[in-house]
Amino acid sequence: MTSRRASVPLAGLAGIASVAAGAGLGELLGALIAPESRPFAVVGGALIDAAPSWAKDTAIALFGTADKIALLVGIGIVAIGLAFFAGWLQARRPPWGVVLVAAIGIAGAVVATTRADAGQLAWVPAAIAGGVAAVTLWGLIRMLQPREPVVAEGAAPSRRAFFAVTGVAVGVGVLATIAASARRAGGAAVEAVRSALRLPAPAVAASPVPSGAELDIPGLARVVTPNDQFYRIDTALLVPEIDPGDWSLRIHGLVEREIVLTWDELVALPLEESWATLACVSNEVGGTLIGNAKWLGYPIRSLLERVSPQADADMVLSRSIDGFTASTPLEVLTDDGRAAILAIGMNDEPLPLEHGFPVRMVVPGLYGYVSATKWVTELEVTRFDRARAYWTDRGWSERGPIKLQSRIDVPRKAQGLKAGDTVIAGVAWQQHVGVSGVEVQIDEGEWMPARLAAAISDDTWVQWSMPWTATAGDHLLRCRAISTDGEVQTEDRANPVPDGATGWHERFITVFE
Repeated sequence: MTSRRASVPLAGLAGIASVAAGAGLGELLGALIAPESRPFAVVGGALIDAAPSWAKDTAIALFGTADKIALLVGIGIVAIGLAFFAGWLQARRPPWGVVLVAAIGIAGAVVATTRADAGQLAWVPAAIAGGVAAVTLWGLIRMLQPREPVVAEGAAPSRRAFFAVTGVAVGVGVLATIAASARRAGGAAVEAVRSALRLPAPAVAASPVPSGAELDIPGLARVVTPNDQFYRIDTALLVPEIDPGDWSLRIHGLVEREIVLTWDELVALPLEESWATLACVSNEVGGTLIGNAKWLGYPIRSLLERVSPQADADMVLSRSIDGFTASTPLEVLTDDGRAAILAIGMNDEPLPLEHGFPVRMVVPGLYGYVSATKWVTELEVTRFDRARAYWTDRGWSERGPIKLQSRIDVPRKAQGLKAGDTVIAGVAWQQHVGVSGVEVQIDEGEWMPARLAAAISDDTWVQWSMPWTATAGDHLLRCRAISTDGEVQTEDRANPVPDGATGWHERFITVFE
C-alpha cells in the first residue's frame, strides 16, 4: 500500500473548479453590494488603465468596438491558466496553491479600493472570491491526497466524491455568475428611468437634415447614425448606471465661484439642439470609429460664464464617474460659434447608457479623447501645465483637433463587382471646419472631382459620390478631401498616436466580367 499523489489533470481541475466557485460568488456579491467592484470589472479596469497606448491601439485595430469583450475573454483564459497552476501547486507544494489564490483575492481587493468609483464595500467581492477559492481548493486537493494509505477498493469512492464536489463547485460558480449578470440586467432601474424620461423641448432646435444630404446609396454610411450603430470606445468595462436623481456636476478650480448643477437644474435650462459628428482618435484611415447624431444639451460656455474662469486658466479637465479624464482647451469651450454642450439627448432620445446617460460632453472639432467625456460629473478649470488627462498621461497629444479625412465606403473589396456602370461613394469630414470637395483617383490617374452631397453643417461629415464605368480587372481607388479653408487632405501616412491618423484612403477592387 502506498500513498497517492494527485495527478496533474485532476489537480488542475481542482484549481479551475475552486476559482470558478470563488469568482462566481464574488461576481454575485459584487452585483448585490458593489457593482463597480465585481472582480472581473476590477481586473479589467486595472488592465485598461495600465495598458500602454500600443496595446490599446492593437486591441481596437483587431477587435474594434468589441475590444472589451475580447478583454473579458482574455481575462477568463488567463484566470483558467492561473487556476490550473494553483491546483498543481497545491498538490505538489502545499500550501502554496492556496496562498497564491488567496493572494490574488487580496490583490484584487486592494485594487478595487483604488478605483475612482470605489465605495466603502469595494474590497469585499474580491476578498470573498479569493477566500472561497482558497478554501475550496484546499478541500478538493485534500480529497485527492488522503492522509491514510489508500487501498484499491477505496480509490473509486474517493474519486467519485471528488468529481461530485468539483461539479458542485463549478455549478455554483456558473449559477452565481449567471445570477450576477441577471441581477445587473434585471436590476435595470436606471434603464427603466431612462426609458420613462421625456426630453424637454429645445429652446433652440437643430436645423433639419437638408434635402440631398442623404444619397441613399447601398453600402454608404447613413448621414445620421442610428444610436444602436454608433461606435463606442471608452475605458469603462462595465457601463456606469447613474440615476439622474443622483447625478450632479461640480464646476470648480481656477474660477471666481464654484457651482454644483443637479439634473433638475440642468433640464430646466434653455436647452439647444445641434448636429455633431464624433470621431475617435484611434480611428485608422478609412476606419469606422466615427458617427453623426443630433444632440440636445446646454452650452458649456454658459456654465463657464457663471463660474468666471481666472485669467490664467487655459484648460478644462472633465471627469467621468469612473475616473476617466479629458483635457479640453478652455478657448474651445467658450467659443460662441461652437456648439460645445452638456448633452442629455441623442437623436431625439435620452442618451443610451453606453453613450453617457444621463449627461456627457459633446464638443465639435475635437477627438473624443480630449472632449467627449461620458457620465461626466466634474469640470475643473485649470491649466495644461498643471494637470494631465487620462490619455495625455499615456503619450497622446493634449489638444486633439480633428484632422481632414475622407473614406471610400463603396465599392467594397469583396462585393463581387461586375464590369459596367457603378458608383464610388463615401464620406468626408473635418468638424468645425467643413468640407468643400472630394476628389477620386483611379489607378494612379488624374484626380477627378466627386459630387458632394448637401452638408448638415460644418460640424458634421458629408457624403460624396462619383459615377464609374468599371472595367474587368484589378483597380486601385483613392480619395482625398478639400476643406472649406482650402486645405487638401495630406497623402502622408501617420498612425493615430499621438493626435490622429492621416493619409489617403485607398481600396483595391477586383471587377469581374
